[in-house]
Amino acid sequence: MPAAYGRAGEAAAEAGEHPLALRLEQLILGAPRRYTPFQAARTAGVSMDLAARFWRAMGFADIGQAKALTEADVLALRRLAGLVEAGLLSESMAIQVARSTGQTTARLADWQTDSFLEGLTEPPEPGMTRAEVAYPLVELLLPELEEFLIYVWRRQVAAATSRVVQSDDEEAVDRRLAVGFADLVGFTRLTRRLEEEELGELVEAFETTAADQVAAYGGRLIKTLGDEVLFVADDPGTAAEIGIRLIETMTGDEMMPALRVGMAFGTVTTRMGDVFGTTVNLASRLTSIAPRDSVLVDGDFAEALGEAGDAPLSEADAADAAEGAKYRFALQPMWRRPVRGLGVVEPWLLTRR
Repeated sequence: MPAAYGRAGEAAAEAGEHPLALRLEQLILGAPRRYTPFQAARTAGVSMDLAARFWRAMGFADIGQAKALTEADVLALRRLAGLVEAGLLSESMAIQVARSTGQTTARLADWQTDSFLEGLTEPPEPGMTRAEVAYPLVELLLPELEEFLIYVWRRQVAAATSRVVQSDDEEAVDRRLAVGFADLVGFTRLTRRLEEEELGELVEAFETTAADQVAAYGGRLIKTLGDEVLFVADDPGTAAEIGIRLIETMTGDEMMPALRVGMAFGTVTTRMGDVFGTTVNLASRLTSIAPRDSVLVDGDFAEALGEAGDAPLSEADAADAAEGAKYRFALQPMWRRPVRGLGVVEPWLLTRR
């Protein structure tokens, strides 16, 4: 047994931890535990209060004064504090950076652990434990996944920066976007009927298909909620194509439940990768009243499609369509109805021409 493993095993035993868990932690973090939170904050040159706020924002639990932090933890504190000291970020913005990064990577880490370790660490030989297989697997995967993560992150930053630069200054935070929800019909009943593994496979298939369609046609997936996805697009024409493609793709899969889509167009507030505001709420409400395998949009969305020449709105437009005018979509006004919290709205049924 290597000396490093022996020391790790002794330390883990003293702390009541699994020796291999500590060894894996050292492999992933690239350094042994060395500092208590107070020592890490002092070494980084930041106050204990600010250090604690950074750690909590990143999603890590308070550990009292256990010696559990590494040189990398000190460097992370120093970098965040340095951005504040240099005036590049306010303290509140630095906290937001820590929180958004922590929330995003926590979900990614959980997914990768479930997908890779659960699926690939079946003991290849009798007598071997899954824990014993995990170490060499992580050792091989870690550098490759790290490089790929950095590549994708840089690509996403480039795309997001381009969108901001090309928009008006007043639209940097509050922008006009097309917002869409796609929701599986009868999902609650399915949860009672399907086995857990079958339900997990259904959700994964839905999320994968939705993510592929949203990306392929120029939208951005904001989040997935099991039986529902939220996406945005810069213009209603793009969102309309995505919404109809989702319906067409899902109805072509016999294993997939019916789908309904609701979309609205208007001002949206963006924060930490999420979207908020009346437009988002309206899209959600339209989804809840949409017929099975159908797309409902609000009046502003329909009007924007008409102005862009993507769909006829008036009888004159419809007459032009009959004479050969090229429209991508058709719109049919539905009954005006009250929508909880938003007053009376007039939904439009969106179809492909």
